[in-house]
Amino acid sequence: MNLRQYEYALTVAEEGSITAAAERLGVAQPSLSQQIGTLEKQVGVRLFTRTPQGMLPTAAGRAFLVEAEVATTASRRALTAARSADADLTGELVIAVYLGLGTRVLPRALGELRRRHPHLEVTIHEEPDPADMERLTRLGTLDMVLVHEIPSGCTFDVHPLGRESYVAVLPEGHPLLRRDKPLLLEDLAHEGWVRFRRGSKLDEYLAGLLAGRGPAPRTVGRASQISTAVRLAAEGLGVTVAPSSAIPDGFEHLTRPLRPNLSEPVIAGLRPSPGRAEIALLDQLSRQDWSGGGVGASRR
Repeated sequence: MNLRQYEYALTVAEEGSITAAAERLGVAQPSLSQQIGTLEKQVGVRLFTRTPQGMLPTAAGRAFLVEAEVATTASRRALTAARSADADLTGELVIAVYLGLGTRVLPRALGELRRRHPHLEVTIHEEPDPADMERLTRLGTLDMVLVHEIPSGCTFDVHPLGRESYVAVLPEGHPLLRRDKPLLLEDLAHEGWVRFRRGSKLDEYLAGLLAGRGPAPRTVGRASQISTAVRLAAEGLGVTVAPSSAIPDGFEHLTRPLRPNLSEPVIAGLRPSPGRAEIALLDQLSRQDWSGGGVGASRR
């Protein structure tokens, strides 16, 4: 067995078919089928079930793939460490990020890093649920997390980056947009609310804000992305509250600050013994304005 076979099996599991996996890997379909068959013979068990819907991992296959992912991640890191003696950073960074934190500031920091190190790759897991976060952490897959609080059970080194403020987002022409002073949540008590995906950290935060402030808020819609929620609010579906750093360009005029000021800490968590790439990204992130007040700018 070798790492290439592990990568083949992982890709087949992700794509759900030999055809799609072969196209993604850039290999011939018969060759990939043969490699999977050879791997199954070497392991001694059937790793995939062939169905009309595609290739599905068996129970044994799922157990194998967990360890295969650990092995391939370790291999990538070993390669990155070896090449990092060079001035140019190479390899792959794997990051988990809470909803909103990856919208504007993280891409800007990654863009700066990429311009300096064009051979560096990045994979972002956006808003993983607690089970996914636990799995990614247990497998040792993550190089960094960008969160409001370090998940329990994680052994990441903690690096505070600042605080992120929240703002109200109102429909075009809403009377409250004429106010110059910050809004109270009570000012929005009778509005319809655009909420976020159930179980997401952002929706939990919003539910906590609204709890105990009079009648239960009327939910008129839910979105999985902040940009979608903002656009729904702009079109008159309802109001919402979102991180100021995640407001899409062109919608800033529909936002109003809140009183009391609502904010959460922004924390970068780095895996123990981080590589040069993680440290370089942390340096870029520490230069950014997380308050949302300096859109398009960074602290110097």
